[in-house]
Amino acid sequence: MKNIEVSIKDVLGFVSREQIDALRDEAIGGLTKLTDGSGLGNDFLGWVKLPGEISNELLDDINSTAKSLSENCDVVVAIGIGGSYLGAKAVIEAMSNPFDQPKVLFAGQNIGEDYLYNLMDYLKGKKFGIIVISKSGTTTEPAIAFRLLREQLESQLGREEASKRIVAVTDAARGALRTLADTEGYKTYVIPDNVGGRFSVLTPVGLLPIAVAGIDIKALVAGAREMMEKTLDGTSTDALTYAMTRNALYRSGKKTEILVDFYPALHFFAEWWKQLYGESEGKDNKGIYPSSVDFTTDLHSMGQWIQEGERTIFETVISVKTSKHELRIPSDESNLDGLNYIAGKRVDEVNKMAELGTRLAHVDGGVPNILIEIPEVSPAVLGQLIYFFEAACGISGYVLGVNPFNQPGVEAYKKNMFALLDKPGYEKESAAIRAKL
Repeated sequence: MKNIEVSIKDVLGFVSREQIDALRDEAIGGLTKLTDGSGLGNDFLGWVKLPGEISNELLDDINSTAKSLSENCDVVVAIGIGGSYLGAKAVIEAMSNPFDQPKVLFAGQNIGEDYLYNLMDYLKGKKFGIIVISKSGTTTEPAIAFRLLREQLESQLGREEASKRIVAVTDAARGALRTLADTEGYKTYVIPDNVGGRFSVLTPVGLLPIAVAGIDIKALVAGAREMMEKTLDGTSTDALTYAMTRNALYRSGKKTEILVDFYPALHFFAEWWKQLYGESEGKDNKGIYPSSVDFTTDLHSMGQWIQEGERTIFETVISVKTSKHELRIPSDESNLDGLNYIAGKRVDEVNKMAELGTRLAHVDGGVPNILIEIPEVSPAVLGQLIYFFEAACGISGYVLGVNPFNQPGVEAYKKNMFALLDKPGYEKESAAIRAKL
């Protein structure tokens, strides 16, 4: 299998090899904490060896359920938020034709009334199914969406028939969604207790929606398994190198990391990456701020700031070596647009030169660049890339000195929201916040 490659040569003018290598013991210590469970958050390390533990029986069962949903539904709505939707969305968007009618739609990732109204209006008269993803079943955003869409589906089909088109991915034994699924007889899959949401794409949380979209989940898992084996046995040091380099840059004053792609289908992969690193590292008043851009599109919006703005940023560029299709630029007799100088060239060749020219310009402008080259966008390579970023995230969090596997800050807005909505049990908080307002 072709592998990803990491290059830090365009970082070395900003931090030295010695500064990076000085973090090696800390990074190796971080990897050791992932493998032996000796670090903070060690009750959420189920993802570390997960790719090697996923059975063919589970993958076959997921594929069977996906096939049933696909055959009986025009569209399937995956309901979830955060890690319960971003991983699936990332892989599906990367592997799909953006101009095809999507087989999988998403809900529960916001509380947008117009979004939900328009989705429900679109589903009228259509055969649709639901994959509802929530460990507890009480997270506000997906719970609202599920209540609305479940009512619509039951109104359309009747309660008993609707239950055949609802699959719940939830806790093994407890929680509101588990209770409802058992009562209604939904097909269920388990979210492992020791896998946090942002690391859950290779569990049924991500695998089921991805399979419904027609993507080869066995190849995805195989790619992740290969990267896991190489990372854990030391054959590949790419995750260590990435973690060490970004922390060396952070300590030198580079506080924002911009994930860059020149491949439009990777937009939501960057969104998944932002949650992975933002929730894992942003705590204790520490952490690199994760941002992203889609080039060349955003060169016409963010390019000026990146080239000449405050020099507290660095870029990590995902470069795709081979595109899936071939298009050559035609010659034009009038040449009014002046493009005949690139007539006959592939569009991807022009894109590659835009990529190289941008990297050179940004490095010259004071922006360090980490380069991650991937051979192609395929399920196997995406599996590699997912595990690479997950492992590097865990290592990097330990080098930073935080617990990479909790997210205590996420609860602050929820407490305020519950108080403002007068949720039972929040009377004291409601009175306090209204007095403040």
